[in-house]
Amino acid sequence: MIIYYNAQCSKCREAVKVLEENNCKFTIREYLKKPPTKKELRELLAKIGCTPIDIVRKKEPLFIRKFEKKKFEDEEWIQILIEHPELIERPIIIDGYKAVIGRPPEKIIELIKRKK
Repeated sequence: MIIYYNAQCSKCREAVKVLEENNCKFTIREYLKKPPTKKELRELLAKIGCTPIDIVRKKEPLFIRKFEKKKFEDEEWIQILIEHPELIERPIIIDGYKAVIGRPPEKIIELIKRKK
C-alpha cells in the first residue's frame, strides 16, 4: 500500500493510524515533496475511479484565489495538480489496482477489507 501523505494534515496522521492498527504494510509518499508524474496521476485517478476535479481541494486558498471560477479540461487539471500538489485531496491510499480518498476513515477500512 502507498499513502499520499502530508505530515501537517490530521486526516493523514489518522489514516496512518488506521493502517497501522490493521497491520497493513505501507509506504508513505510525501507528495508535496515528490509530486506525482502525469502517468502516476492518470493511474491514480483510474484506481479511484474519478476525474481530476474530484480530487481537487476546493477549500484550499490557492484554488479559491486562482482556479475556482475557471473551467478546465481533465488534462489541464492534471497539469495544474502536478504543478500545485497542495491542491490534491488527502490522504489517498493505494492498494494495487484500487485507491481511495481516506475521508472518512471508513473508506480506508473498506479498502483493507477488499484486500482480505
